[in-house]
Amino acid sequence: MEYEKIKKLMDDMCESNLTTLEIELADNTKIKMKKEEKQVIVSAPEKFDVVRDVVTNNKEEIKSDCVKEEQGLSITSPMVGTFYSKPSPDSEPYVKVGTKVKKGDIVCIIEAMKLMNEIEAECDGEISKVLVNDGEPVEYGKPLFVIV
Repeated sequence: MEYEKIKKLMDDMCESNLTTLEIELADNTKIKMKKEEKQVIVSAPEKFDVVRDVVTNNKEEIKSDCVKEEQGLSITSPMVGTFYSKPSPDSEPYVKVGTKVKKGDIVCIIEAMKLMNEIEAECDGEISKVLVNDGEPVEYGKPLFVIV
């Protein structure tokens, strides 16, 4: 089988819903292809018109950084997107000034490409400043909170 035909077959499989393909040609050439399956659970938070994507297999964790500053440690944005301080418009914010957080606690959500990404604290401490307003766009590395 020619390289171009094999490449086309691979491209077609990538675009399809197939997860496994086995072909045996007349000249006893065998071709086996397999895609890794990922379980995707999609849900829409109340009063949000965006979809939250949670991948249970091969989950890529989104982590913020704690950067040393004069007044404490700064939790920075790990991506470009829109900052949300609470899970829905009617909910209380995840954190506010005076909230004690531990490493792994959710501190906010950043929406990127219509996906809601929960941002976790990477260090323990107490929130001393919230540096971003709800609904404000953020850049990669922008300080979001100060922890002491």
